Amino acid sequence: MTLTAEDISRLEQEGEIAADYLEALLDIADLDGDIDMDVEGGRASVSVIPAEDADPTSGDLTRLVGREGEVLEALQELTRLAVHRETGERSRLMLDIAGFRAKRRQDLARLATEAVEQVKETGESVKMKAMTPFERKVVHDTVAESGLRSESEGEEPQRCVVVLPA
Repeated sequence: MTLTAEDISRLEQEGEIAADYLEALLDIADLDGDIDMDVEGGRASVSVIPAEDADPTSGDLTRLVGREGEVLEALQELTRLAVHRETGERSRLMLDIAGFRAKRRQDLARLATEAVEQVKETGESVKMKAMTPFERKVVHDTVAESGLRSESEGEEPQRCVVVLPA
């Protein structure tokens, strides 16, 4: 996907709005964190990472992730709404906190690779467990890179990926 200078500028603006919103949230929650912004895969990407000079008495950023990323998903939606309120445009912004999504992406790629190997060995489809849209996208991308096909089936929140034989 080739982005124009105008696209990049718009995505950077989304990142700046999101960063302002998240800074205010961190202040309210009395959490220390640094915010990194980037443009990846045609969308704004914002990461909240532990501040280098974090006060040890400050709360832990993982509280903003939740047990299995539920809080992170909710914060991402709230951040997208904040961007929408400012720009009038729907945002596809991706939020990561304390490296949760980066680690989850690695874990999912490994699981998808294992499913691909199983499909190649048995010639039969493999149905994976229910996943969020972010998780399914990672799996679909990994499966596509392997040369196999995959599809999503079911209804939220039980929607899952099925890896198909070639």
